[in-house]
Amino acid sequence: MAHKVVRSIAIVVYPGFELLDLSGPLCAFNVASCMHEAPYALSVISARGGSVVSCSGVPVGSSKSTQDGIDTLLVVGGPEGQALERHRRTVALLENLAPRTRRVASVCTGAFLLAAAGLLDGRKATTHWRYAAALQRRFPKFRVDADRIFIKDGNIWTAAGITSGIDLALALIEEDFGAGLSKAVAKDLVVYHRRPGAQSQFSTILELEPASGRIKDALSFAREHLHEPLTVERLAGAVCIGARQFARAFVNETGETPAKAIERLRAEAAIPLIEKGTEPIESIARSVGFGDVERMRRAFVRIYGQPPQSLRRASRLNAQSGSPAMGGADRA
Repeated sequence: MAHKVVRSIAIVVYPGFELLDLSGPLCAFNVASCMHEAPYALSVISARGGSVVSCSGVPVGSSKSTQDGIDTLLVVGGPEGQALERHRRTVALLENLAPRTRRVASVCTGAFLLAAAGLLDGRKATTHWRYAAALQRRFPKFRVDADRIFIKDGNIWTAAGITSGIDLALALIEEDFGAGLSKAVAKDLVVYHRRPGAQSQFSTILELEPASGRIKDALSFAREHLHEPLTVERLAGAVCIGARQFARAFVNETGETPAKAIERLRAEAAIPLIEKGTEPIESIARSVGFGDVERMRRAFVRIYGQPPQSLRRASRLNAQSGSPAMGGADRA
């Protein structure tokens, strides 16, 4: 029997960290190890070591680590993750360990700590949508993309917020041991396998958060009639106001034009159909109102950074992979 290389994963905590940012990925890696497919050696570390109290008041034991041989260094987030002056020892720990680590990752506002350590400079990263603007203002040397579940840039991974830490862990397991094991872990955890990194952090209607009932009603009407032409006049008529008044109110309340919002709603509706893989993409484009494949392709590239064919291909590869393969394919 071939010797299996043990991959050491060290998860960094600090006072006031978010417990689910730790427990979600930790559970995913542990389940993978329990399946005897992924020999992960898991540890929780902190700058001082000892008991570290989370933001929910639950203490977690940690070790003070400056060891070599860490394969993956993952720092969790917390409600006050942007108050970096309170976590200077943690930043110093990351500066010390990251250069000796194959892979570095963060969950939620843990990205602030990676940024403070200079690990995100020149890269693209994400964090919880609520803190994305603050992260970008504070650290202008890299680009923040708030509309991603997780992002990989080189050997640096960043995830959006809280539950996306599980998505990140599944992606790391897939990179290490293939889609088969990642899918098995997701099934054991009873979670979706797996939200693609390019997926939006939230639904279009929730994100837009219009203030008035009429704009909300117009969006609901649009979602129920995506396969039909949805002009400004049609949407305005559905909520009984004039087209010009509707267009002005829509932009004022959502920050987007009606056309852009409808495009996003259609793309959102198309994703599960594309990933299911049983219907031709041409038919899906018509059924959600894009009309033709090229129009849908352009929309997907704008919104998700990749065409619908790529999403379908990735979904098929996940479904067809029946066993884990050491050193899964590198994914951008």
